[in-house]
Amino acid sequence: MSESPAPLTIHDLGQRKAKGERIVTLTCYDALFARLLDECGVDVLLVGDSVNQVLAGAETTLSATLEQMIYHTRSVRRGSSRALVICDMPFLSYQVSREDAIRHCGRVLAETGCHGVKLEGGRAMADTVRALVDVGIPVMGHLGLTPQSVHALGGYRVQGRDEATADRLLADAQALEAAGAFAVVLELIPAPLASRITKAVGIPTIGIGAGPACDGQVLVLHDMLGLNDRFDAKFIKRYAALAQDVRDAVKLFGAEVREGRYPGPEHSFPT
Repeated sequence: MSESPAPLTIHDLGQRKAKGERIVTLTCYDALFARLLDECGVDVLLVGDSVNQVLAGAETTLSATLEQMIYHTRSVRRGSSRALVICDMPFLSYQVSREDAIRHCGRVLAETGCHGVKLEGGRAMADTVRALVDVGIPVMGHLGLTPQSVHALGGYRVQGRDEATADRLLADAQALEAAGAFAVVLELIPAPLASRITKAVGIPTIGIGAGPACDGQVLVLHDMLGLNDRFDAKFIKRYAALAQDVRDAVKLFGAEVREGRYPGPEHSFPT
């Protein structure tokens, strides 16, 4: 009987970067998908505040709440045994003060059993990252298109196309590494810049719309599976077309119910 793979740690991710082994990351919001992804060897399950858009139907991530993120992160943790589970901290749960950040991030770890948190922002967040790391809370950073700042950035646009912004993002990544972050997500930045940052820092970079040179890649699960077929973007590759599969299955179920073909004898209890 084969033994189950050992649970991954933040140190395993660093070792993978050193060995040139790519890190597979997907968003996840529930126990069922967590189990399936875990069984498939996904390395990191990111409980993104994108749940506010994908499952709750909001236009942005900004209205996601701490209670919402705790609920979904706890669910994902229950469904996984090997993958590293990281919780996206929602807007204003960590930006107001370092004390708030420690209190809220600590609560997330204590109540969900997750392995770390993700914060958006660069040098401006470095002191907060250091404070969290100093009390034992692992932190993943997030640079480039940071959805919680979508209005300040002027919409969902590629970041770092000019030299000054590119240099700033590189300095931000280095500041996060110096503060103790164990990895950083690079979202919607030019591929050459992502390559430059990946080479300049010793922590893993996880790309989304950032080209092939990052140490790992992440997609929103529902985009990757073709469930969220009303949203499209250049960086998304759909590996399935499940939205249509769902429509077909529901239509067939409806037809069989209306025609009296379901349930049949094999689905019924005679006595």
